[in-house]
Amino acid sequence: MISMDENIKTLERAVLDEARAEAEKILAEARLKADDLRRQAREQAAAERAKVITQATLETERLRSQTVAITQLESRTLALDQREKLLLSVFESAREKLPEVQRDPEYKRIAPRLLREALLQLGAASATVHADKATQKILTAALLEKISKELKVRAQMGKPLKNGIGVIVETGDGRRQYDNTLETRLKRMQDTLRSSVYRLLMGETQ
Repeated sequence: MISMDENIKTLERAVLDEARAEAEKILAEARLKADDLRRQAREQAAAERAKVITQATLETERLRSQTVAITQLESRTLALDQREKLLLSVFESAREKLPEVQRDPEYKRIAPRLLREALLQLGAASATVHADKATQKILTAALLEKISKELKVRAQMGKPLKNGIGVIVETGDGRRQYDNTLETRLKRMQDTLRSSVYRLLMGETQ
């Protein structure tokens, strides 16, 4: 017959075995959870790393594109500035040579055309003509009368121009005028001549 002590020891062993088994089960589950958490952490870290790399790549590309665009813009701006300086120097050189036009024999035919054009553009019944001294010598009283009759305008010579070569005509009350000096004509022509002049400077034929 089994004694009471033996029964107790058997029960203790059974309880210990069960407790040990439960503990191992809990420990195994804990290991699985820990492994799962480490895996998730690695995956999350890898995903974050990939996200950071992707963002860094996109930002680098954006900055590169921006830098290229800025460089191209600065290059175009510099080229346009150089072109503008070149064109301005050409027109300034042409402006400086305008007095030579008056020394050309052809100017005797140019001066009356300047006056006719100015009177037509003014479109007034009467006008005062202001011309530089050299142009005044060409636009004699007889020539002025002839042109007045042609255009049916009462034109009279006024004070000579202090600046400019050619003529400026104005209405009697001085409210309207038309500047047909060579300097102003060149200025008016600049915009239309810019492309042609630049192509010639660059050696282009068309």
